[in-house]
Amino acid sequence: MSTAAPAASVDPRRFRDAMGRFATGITIISTPTPAGPHYMTANGFMSVSLEPALVVVSIAQRAKMHDLLPASGVYGVSVLAADQEPVSRHFSGRPDPDLLPRFDDHAGVPVVAGALAQVTAEIVEAHPAGDHTLFVGRVRHLADAAGEPLVFHAGRYRHLLSPAADPEYSDAWSGFCLDPFSA
Repeated sequence: MSTAAPAASVDPRRFRDAMGRFATGITIISTPTPAGPHYMTANGFMSVSLEPALVVVSIAQRAKMHDLLPASGVYGVSVLAADQEPVSRHFSGRPDPDLLPRFDDHAGVPVVAGALAQVTAEIVEAHPAGDHTLFVGRVRHLADAAGEPLVFHAGRYRHLLSPAADPEYSDAWSGFCLDPFSA
């Protein structure tokens, strides 16, 4: 048994600010419900396995989506393009009554039309983690398109300034492994 001292308390605001220094893409998480599709903006998304193809979304337990996902058993993830900032704002609690986002449907799961990537997944596991739950999903549908991503950093939407000189590799990153699964 460990005799380590308990961890010091971390100020939630300071933790949020520090984690905001990690630039992320922006996604729309979606799920079908009897009342119609439900959507929310999120940046807590990642791939977790190639075989089988698995992804995970992190959803706050206080979010309406948290109770809807187990009921539907499926979710969609739309990775937003740089020009889709209004869509992100719309589903992050600042609805725009004049905005009419377009959606695609894949086997009953809605995803944002024009997104850089569209993923639909069947929930295979749910893991409580503090004030969030991690919903692991087996990928059922996948589509992607070229384009610039919408990025979030330090509490603000951002756009990439320019691509690397060589789209495959840049001298500044020589020796850096871009594929975490091959390391």
